[in-house]
Amino acid sequence: MKTDTPDNGVKTKKSHRSTVPVRARILVAAGDLFHKQGIRGVGVEAIAEAAQTNKMTLYRHFDSKDELITEWVKGIIAHKEEDWKDLAEKHRGDPEGQLQDWSRRTAAKLRAMEERGSSLGNAFAELPDPNHPARRVMKEHKLREHKRVVRLCRAAGFRDPAFSANLFTMMLEGAHSCGQSVGMKQIGEHLVQVVDLMVENARRQREEAGAR
Repeated sequence: MKTDTPDNGVKTKKSHRSTVPVRARILVAAGDLFHKQGIRGVGVEAIAEAAQTNKMTLYRHFDSKDELITEWVKGIIAHKEEDWKDLAEKHRGDPEGQLQDWSRRTAAKLRAMEERGSSLGNAFAELPDPNHPARRVMKEHKLREHKRVVRLCRAAGFRDPAFSANLFTMMLEGAHSCGQSVGMKQIGEHLVQVVDLMVENARRQREEAGAR
């Protein structure tokens, strides 16, 4: 009986690993190493080893390290897109509620970033070349997210939707720059307060207009 236990344990572990596609293992390992050591501080050999594969297999799935970085970034952004879909589904026909929920979710993420850092923020800083494919993907995401917020501000009846969205964006972009002096947690709290204040102002303006 004693000799069966280690064998069964090893088989179970191998079987579990085999159910995870190699490409997914590589992306998870890359993300973990990028977060701990920085994008430029990690080589493909270290990523392959962490993913329990080899360099040749890694290059069968990704033509280059830059492509691997780009696919990793796309995965992070895909999760963010799912979050937007969830917000839209939970607050159908309620742009104010969607904005307020968005601000609270963002504040929660900023609290976590204060402890762990921002994967996308760090990647953006480490990839200064505007033509890097991963940087282009991140820039497109930022523009798309900004347009979403503008549309929500307009639907919520904000007096100047573009100005409001720009203010929110400046707060979020500034969070990474002044995280040491102010703290991302506090900036997240301020974002919630500002969104709530603007929502309340828009409601009051509509009530006043209706009373005339």
